[in-house]
Amino acid sequence: MEELKLTSEERARLAPKLIDYLSAEFDVDAGQFEAEFLLDFLTREAGAVLYNRGLNDAHAALAKHIDSFADVIYALEQPVDRR
Repeated sequence: MEELKLTSEERARLAPKLIDYLSAEFDVDAGQFEAEFLLDFLTREAGAVLYNRGLNDAHAALAKHIDSFADVIYALEQPVDRR
């Protein structure tokens, strides 16, 4: 699997949110560089965990729909004369 990385657009969108969060919650004055550095760290350290959780959620949703689909197919079966 290739390394998880944020696009420059994602970094640009998330960095100001992280700067605001750090300021509001921890009274930390972080700049764009620090926020992007922290985003890189979080992506590297937590990204795979969050990605795998998303895959597990997608798998569970798909399995649920496959089970429903199997029920629909079963309901379409025609009776067979078993003489």
